[in-house]
Amino acid sequence: MGVINPIANGGFLTTTVEAAINWAQANSLWPMPLGISCCGIEMMAFAASRFDVARFGSEKMGFTPRQSDLLIVAGTVTYKMAWVVRKIYDQMPDPKWVISMGVCASSGGMFRSYSVVQGIDLFLPVDVYVSGCPPRPEALIKALMTIQEKIKRTRPILIDSEATPVEAIEVQRTPSGLLVPAE
Repeated sequence: MGVINPIANGGFLTTTVEAAINWAQANSLWPMPLGISCCGIEMMAFAASRFDVARFGSEKMGFTPRQSDLLIVAGTVTYKMAWVVRKIYDQMPDPKWVISMGVCASSGGMFRSYSVVQGIDLFLPVDVYVSGCPPRPEALIKALMTIQEKIKRTRPILIDSEATPVEAIEVQRTPSGLLVPAE
């Protein structure tokens, strides 16, 4: 006895436009990888054939922010690099999501110095944090699945030209030319 397929037998399928849009967005995330330091190697393994991110519809690594909707920040972010990360985020079209990969991107890690940002959530809205030093590719796959579930639970975003951007961290330049957090 075979499985009964209602669509093949003249049946019909009902859904909502919102559910169809959410399904399409969740299953076709295009990552913009920012492998700033050692976590970048684990992010590369995540995209390789052993872990096969293609089964989640995310095999196209954008390398251009205008064609990506998922920013993966992997590694230590310095204040000098923070404005570049923010500019890449700002160039991505809405809706967009952010994964903070590794303890350095999430909290500054072991680098408690004036030059390292103590968590990218100071200048970017982060959707999912991945812990570890470095985190395993499986942890990044779990983060991707978490974002997919988050997308499926939300309403599709209508683009609003009057929306206000997320506030960036205030920095000041030292006499030697370094950017440090404003006091």
